[in-house]
Order: sequence, then C-alpha cells, then structure tokens
Amino acid sequence: MLRQKGFHTLPLLLFLIGLVGVIGDEQKKFYIVYLGDRPVDKDNATKTHVHLLSSVKGSQIDAKDSMVYSYCNSFNAFAAKLYEDEAQKLANMDQVFSVIPNQYHKLHTTRSWDFSGLTQTAKRKLETERDIIVGLLDTGITPQSKSFKDDGLGPPPKKWKGSCGQFAKFSGCNNKLIGAKYFKLDRVPDPADIFSPVDVDGHGTHTSSTLAGNVVPNASLYGLANGTARGAVPSARVAMYKVCWVSFGCSDMDILAAFDAAAYDGVDVISISIGGGNVNYTTDSISIGAFHAMKKGIITVASAGNDGPNPASVSNSAPWILTVAASGIDRDFRSEVHLGNGRNITGLGVSTFNPKKELYPLIRGADAALNSESKESALFCTEDSLDPAVVKGKLVYCKLGRRGSDSVVKGIGGVGTIIESDRIYDAAEIFMAPGTMVDGTIGEVIDDYLKSTKTPSAVIYRTHATKRAPAPFVAAFSSRGPNPGSLHILKPDIAAPGVNILAAFTPMRSLTGLKGDTQFSDFTIMSGTSMACPHIAGVAAYVKSFHPDWSPAAIKSAILTTAKPISRRVNEDGEFAFGAGQMNPTRAVNPGLIYDMDEMSYIQFLCREGYSGSTLPTLVAPQHINCSKIIPGLGYDALNYPTMQLSLKNKQEPTTGVFRRRVTNVGQAISIYNATIIAPKGVEITVKPMTLSFTRVLQKRSFKVVVRANPKMSSIMVSGSLVWKSSRHTVKSPIVIYSPQG
Repeated sequence: MLRQKGFHTLPLLLFLIGLVGVIGDEQKKFYIVYLGDRPVDKDNATKTHVHLLSSVKGSQIDAKDSMVYSYCNSFNAFAAKLYEDEAQKLANMDQVFSVIPNQYHKLHTTRSWDFSGLTQTAKRKLETERDIIVGLLDTGITPQSKSFKDDGLGPPPKKWKGSCGQFAKFSGCNNKLIGAKYFKLDRVPDPADIFSPVDVDGHGTHTSSTLAGNVVPNASLYGLANGTARGAVPSARVAMYKVCWVSFGCSDMDILAAFDAAAYDGVDVISISIGGGNVNYTTDSISIGAFHAMKKGIITVASAGNDGPNPASVSNSAPWILTVAASGIDRDFRSEVHLGNGRNITGLGVSTFNPKKELYPLIRGADAALNSESKESALFCTEDSLDPAVVKGKLVYCKLGRRGSDSVVKGIGGVGTIIESDRIYDAAEIFMAPGTMVDGTIGEVIDDYLKSTKTPSAVIYRTHATKRAPAPFVAAFSSRGPNPGSLHILKPDIAAPGVNILAAFTPMRSLTGLKGDTQFSDFTIMSGTSMACPHIAGVAAYVKSFHPDWSPAAIKSAILTTAKPISRRVNEDGEFAFGAGQMNPTRAVNPGLIYDMDEMSYIQFLCREGYSGSTLPTLVAPQHINCSKIIPGLGYDALNYPTMQLSLKNKQEPTTGVFRRRVTNVGQAISIYNATIIAPKGVEITVKPMTLSFTRVLQKRSFKVVVRANPKMSSIMVSGSLVWKSSRHTVKSPIVIYSPQG
C-alpha cells in the first residue's frame, strides 16, 4: 500500500524515528553561558567550554553535540542547547558568570518603516494603491531585483501612457516596473555607464525599492541587518527615468525631459533625490519641472541636500516641492577594535569581514610614507603615498582625507584601515576590507597606544547592529535652513529616515565602487537625504491611495501637520534641521484639516517675493503674468503654507508678521477645533479666532496669526507652534522666528 502511494517503508521509518528525536529535543533551549575569565585562544577556549559542558552532559560527545558556538574574541562564553535543569546546574558553578536564555530579536532591513509606524499590518487600500504610479528621476533601476517582481499584480492602470522598450543589459519591464526610460540628450558616451535605463550606480535601485519595493523576506547585506525589505507602497507601480550618469551627473536638460515625460505618462508622485542647481525658482530645473508637475496634480518630493550642518545649505526649496531632511533611527552599525594592550574601542562603519588572526601589526599611515615628500599625504593614506613593503600585512591608522583609503591600503597588501575623523559622522560607510571610523577622542587612545609600544597591534571585528538612542535625530550631513530662496518659507519641510537604510542594489557595481572591491550584494546600506526623499515620496503615495483626488498641496499639508515632534535637545538647529518634524505615515492619512493651494497661490507668492512677470514664463507659460495686476496674496508670506516663518527686520524695533491662513475640513463633518499656542521667550503670538467650527466635510475656515518678536532674541532662531485640536485630531504648524543678522 505504501509503495503504491509513492512512499518507501525504510525512509518513512527513519523519518518517524527522527520525529521522535525532534519532539524530545523541543524541551531544550538555546542558552548563552558567560564565564568570568578571558580565554587565551580559540582552541583552549573551546576545550574549556566543552570540558565545562561535559560536567553537566555526562560525556564529551554529548557536550560537543550540544555546543553551538564558542565566543573568545570579545568575551569568554559559549552557546549551547540545554535542558532547563542543565542550564541551572551551569549557573550554580563558580566559574560561570551567568546563564541567559537565548532570545530572537527581529531586525528589519527597512527598519525605518516600522520605526516610523508604517508596519506591514498597517491599514491599506490595496485596490487604489495598485493604481498609484510612482516616478523616480535617478540613476536607473535593476529590473531583475526581487523588489520589482510583479507577482499578483494585474496590468498597469488604464491611465498609464508610458513605455518600456528594449535596452542594453536591461531585462525589461513587467506589471510592477511598468516604465523605464533614459535621458542623455548630449549623447556623449559615459565610459562607466550604458545608454539604457539599467542602473550601473545602484542609487536609483535603492531609492525605488525604498519607495515602492515588494515585500522581500530574508534580505540582508552579507547577513547584516537581516529581515524583510519593503517599500511604503509595495503594491504601487514604478516608473524609472534615468537622468543621472556615473561620470557626468545629472544635467538640467535631462531632468526637465524626464519631468515632462513623467507628467505625460501619468505618474502620481515624483521622487527626485538630486540637488537643486540654484535658489532662483524660475531657473532651477527641478523647481521648474516640479511646478509643471504640480499643475497636473503631481506632487514632487525632493532631497534637502547633504551639505549640513552648514546653515542655509538646503536645496530644492521651492514651496511647491516637498523638501526632505535626513534623520536617523534607533539602529547603528559598529565594529569593535581590540588593541594589543587589551583595550577595546568601537568605530562606525560596515565591515563584513571576520579576522583570520587574533592580532595584526598596527602602524600609522605617516610612518609608512613612500618618501619624505609623501609624508603628509601618507597621513591620509592617499594613493601613491605609502610604501607597500611597510604596509603589507598590517592594519593602517589613517586620518580622514578623501574616500577610498581602504582601497589604497588593500591594493598594496595591507590588512585594513582605522580612519580617524574630526567631523561628526552618523552614517556607516561600507569598507572593502576590514575597517572602521573613529572620532578624535578614540583617535587619541590609538595615538597613545602607538606611542606606548614598539610592536603595536590590533584587530577589527565584523560589524554588528546596535541600538542607538535618542532617536530620531537629524543627521549631521543633512542640509539646514534658513531657506536661501525665501526668508518667508521654512525649509526643509520634514525629516525622514536617511541614515543606514538597507534597500535593493545593483549587481553591476561593487558595494563601494572602489578599485579592488570584490563585494557584490542584492541589498546594501546607504545614507543621505537621497534615502530620506523616497521615504516621504512613499508616504505621499500612501496618502494618495486613500485620497486619490487630493491636490499636491493637500497631501503635503497632511504629512507636515501630523509630523511627530523631534527634540531640540538633540537637534540644536531645530526646525532648520527637521522642518515640521519626523514623518508619521498612518496619521497623515487622516489629518483632520488641510492647508490647500492651487497654481495661482504660488504665482501670488512669487510676485510677493519680487519675481517679475517677465521671469515667470518658465513656470506659467503660455500664460502671461503681470504681477502688478494680480490680486496680492494675503498675509506676511502671501501663501497658505502649513508652516510659518518670520524674519526679523532689524535689531532696534520689534518685528510683526501677520499670517493669514485657510483650512479645509477633511475630518468629521461636525467638528470644533480649538487653538493652542506655544510662544518662545520674547515672542508674542495671537490667533483670531481661537475656535474653528465646521458643519460639513470640505468646509473652509479662515484665521489670522499675528507674530510679534522683540529685536533681542535668545538665539538666532527660536520657534513656537500653533496647534488646532479637536476631539479626534491634532493639527500642528511650527512657527519659526529668525534673525538673518544674527
């Protein structure tokens, strides 16, 4: 009978015997047993651990079978599978420090989404989410990535007019990746790139999967940050417009061509992680492209830039663009460095290499100079500055110069690098050989050690993920306000995760892109406002899936007024660093009130800013605008913006700004909102009326905010807020007061 069913009696018998063993083994659990002393080496440590374990197991054979791992680099411990009574016996031994049950912690690769509250179980409208099309202007895309498979998706939405042809090294589109084009209008070949939408750089693949990538389980970077990768809107469709090239960057004409194509093709959201060219809103290609997209109901989300913490460094600052700063989440990537004197230090970075020796000789880059002329360059381990004979087989301690010292050291036979930086680094750089980055304080420890012995040594251990607090925080590299394009508009608008983000990558580039790097991965870790931008673009797509008819301004307002507060205690630049705060996706779907605007609102703003009718055609053509004949925009900033910024005129007299705003009820039909005002010291803020009553959905109410600031403030920038509260909603608007003269 069993043979007729396709089974064999012997395998079945062995299976049943094995099953009994598994059932019996289920009573065992994994434990980590910590010992008080430090082992001499791996072999002796393992022998000690097996001997100790055999005292409770009864034999060395059973002890070896139950042993999982011996720890002997950073601490002395072992992991084993034990019955509870065996664990208790070990815990009672004098040489055992503690016995701790093993726990399984979930690390999510796109931890940023869970950290921000948009979990996999968050409420969704899948039918409309599948109709959302997100367009990215970037370096291209990797169509064969698991993040862009089309399992379960039907044909593209009927509104889609885009295309996807056959290109070099491009496997083609599907029902997930529904469009792919490239723009290189100068047609000058790029020796490092291909005339194709294929992503040779990796940036575009990373941003696309962060925004709308599929749910991909077991994604990691060589096992680091293992978990489930996903975008904000996994069911949305993706269209890639390649405008950035490895050797040449991103030209204005290509950017504008891509904006134009995307608007025609039918995208709903545009994500562009590219720096703006200038602060003139009528000549900057991204500003122009975004304005035309806005006129067609498309919201443009752009990165704020990576020039922080310098003030007034924010780019893409036009009010019709949603400008995103980069924040960090509660996860860090650290490597432990063990010095030959027994001291342990930690550095920041991603190094996926396990050491093959206990210790390696450690030298300064300056002490390995090729000659006297190269000594200064050798301090920074730059190319052609180091003597290969001195460097071979050693760890080299370098000062931070330009990126790539690990490539230089590895290329001439070195083992790895420890890099000291005086700059603040939040982002974990990926190393192509064992490496890590330390600050000046730890650098002094290394310097002191190097001076203390003639035979210094060290070892760099493989990177591990650690918990970081407080979070969120604004990355040091994230560009800051005040807005160089307008003293009246607060920028950046909002902050989103942009530090150490793991997402899909290209197989056409090594992880670092440096000479000699042999590391390739389907996923990688990147940092920058480039990574923050697709997070907010994803939130915009998520909100639009619930509200398909909302304008770009309405979606932007919903995202800003529902943001989570970020503490100024850990972000001293305040709103100039994080705008309205940290994104809060699930709240943004139901904001209660919105600050809405149309094309004419922005034209009134531009006229108020001093733009003349003759400069506006790039934005408003074929219309002809005469600013002197246009009804002036109301209030201090002439715009119904969700945030408010007052710039002081001088240091002798108080400055008063009157902000006129209008909100639309998108919450409960019958609702009452009361105003709560928080004013900083030296600033008086009043609101009239203090109560807004609504009797129907989409009803509008206007109010006036008067901000009066004394000439002598406690700092260059202070902030308060206006919060409208109902029984169900909290609608917050930051109010920033800034003294341009300091």
